[in-house]
Amino acid sequence: MSRIEELKREVRRLLRERNAILLAHNYQRDEIQEIADLRGDSLGLSQEASRTDADIIVFCGVHFMAESAAILSPNKKVILPRMDAGCPMADMITAEQLRAERERRPGVPVVAYVNTSAEVKAMSDICCTSANAVKVVESLPQDRAYLVPDRNLAHYIQRFTSKQLEWWDGYCPTHDQLSPEEVLRVKQEHPDSLFVCHPECRPEVIDIADHVCSTSGMYEFARTTKAKTIIVGTEMGILWRLKKENPHKRFIIPSKTLICPNMKLTTLEDVIECLREMKNIVTVPEDVRERAMVALRRMLEVPRD
Repeated sequence: MSRIEELKREVRRLLRERNAILLAHNYQRDEIQEIADLRGDSLGLSQEASRTDADIIVFCGVHFMAESAAILSPNKKVILPRMDAGCPMADMITAEQLRAERERRPGVPVVAYVNTSAEVKAMSDICCTSANAVKVVESLPQDRAYLVPDRNLAHYIQRFTSKQLEWWDGYCPTHDQLSPEEVLRVKQEHPDSLFVCHPECRPEVIDIADHVCSTSGMYEFARTTKAKTIIVGTEMGILWRLKKENPHKRFIIPSKTLICPNMKLTTLEDVIECLREMKNIVTVPEDVRERAMVALRRMLEVPRD
């Protein structure tokens, strides 16, 4: 048996022993996704995990994701295998900075992307995901809104609403690096391909996309499109599941920059160490958790259709 297979077996053994569940974000290493109990987007994973009878949630992702799991599952222990796995975009705005922005815009609702800290969520009126952002903004009774932290997601939302939007000047360093020139070069090499990208990409990249959606939406797009070659504008970790679910289709990442260093930090050894020692437990102060839960609950109450 190979070393990596031994590690996988040890992870699964420890999970059973601890009555724990392993969550893997779509951008995690292949070997992490392979043995996870649940795979998906950050908030979706937290929601699914909250409905299980597991005592422990091991979240292979980044810090704000583990916080979201702790917000939704206050009676479970949440472990982040690598405490240094952060999200640069989430770190671009603090609660103190958001407080100052709110004071400049009295009465203007704040929409917080789920890619934010618990403290920022707690200071917001409502949360959104990349999949429901437009519907969340449209659900607001006010004709103005302030979005944090992603300027590219805000630009994308503005295409579909007449509301007056303002936003914090944050961005995802991974998605923001993708250029239209890189995409067009690959499209020229594969003229029958379709290009799908994440709304965290720059507006000029969105302009040339055949479809724009969240990572979960990309799985659905790949299954249903008749195209045999798909150019994928998001972090390359998504390829593992895309290829597994669509073995007869070809998926191309248009840029070598589409890799998130933080998402690739977590290893099988990290998971084993944390489960053995029961360390790296992520907690959210109860007052912060309750206020953040209000913003998340408001989002969940927005009709999907």
